[in-house]
Amino acid sequence: MKKCKDMFKDFTLFLSAFVPMFVLIFLRLGIDMLNNNLSFNVLNTLNFVTLILLIAVGIGGLIWNIRGNGESIEIEICTRKNITDEHFLGYFSLFVLFALQLNLSLVSGYCLFVTIMVFIGIVYIKNSLYFINPLLNLLGYSFYEVIYKVEGKEDERHAKIFHKGDLKVSAKYYVNLKNDNFTFIDKKGH
Repeated sequence: MKKCKDMFKDFTLFLSAFVPMFVLIFLRLGIDMLNNNLSFNVLNTLNFVTLILLIAVGIGGLIWNIRGNGESIEIEICTRKNITDEHFLGYFSLFVLFALQLNLSLVSGYCLFVTIMVFIGIVYIKNSLYFINPLLNLLGYSFYEVIYKVEGKEDERHAKIFHKGDLKVSAKYYVNLKNDNFTFIDKKGH
């Protein structure tokens, strides 16, 4: 059961990374409908419903992952490097171009959209690319590669951590460590 829950959380993180793209596509379809460039038919209704569900699941999943589930551990940041810019622009430009060029008013466009999302989702989840999430960047989170120590232990560990604001070296924080590729600072320690 825990494995299914973790897989669903990973899937919702994947969807959350594409929420800005889903919003762009939704706006494009809505504007085309208002300007009578698209007719209100079954496929366009399916597009709107699908986009609303994807946006809702993505945002809900992101909130679920930010809040964490389980005990937080106290860590001390030994080194940190803000690497937000290394991943954000390439990914963001990819889905902006994807959103603007795809014609979802055609059945072939809708099938292509679903197929591309499945391919990207497999790569995203299989390779733990949770840190590539433009929505988090738009919400003010920065992405850090850190070396840290767990309170009471001497060995150093590596992780990728999202944090709103500046992550301070030698400061103590509480984290709910999902894995080494993705976690959030839960709260600042002392």
